[in-house]
Amino acid sequence: MISTWVFPMADLRDERLQVMLSPEELSALDDFRFKHRMPTRAAAVRELLKLGLTVHGTSNGGGGMKSSNYGVFSRGPDGHTQGGSGSDPEAAG
Repeated sequence: MISTWVFPMADLRDERLQVMLSPEELSALDDFRFKHRMPTRAAAVRELLKLGLTVHGTSNGGGGMKSSNYGVFSRGPDGHTQGGSGSDPEAAG
């Protein structure tokens, strides 16, 4: 089971964050959520965020990388997801 690492003041959630995901990223999130029996997608996102910050640390703040460098799936030169299931409607065009 996933460890329960807690941010200070974790019960005070007064900020909302909207995130757009590709179909492949959403599928990966749901797979993680169900594998670890998490109640909601939001809980899964918070756990993955905690795990990522623990593994990569938080001291460099991203090191000047572009946000497009932080994806679950790699993108080709045309900007479309590589190796997907073919369900991406933008990849067809």
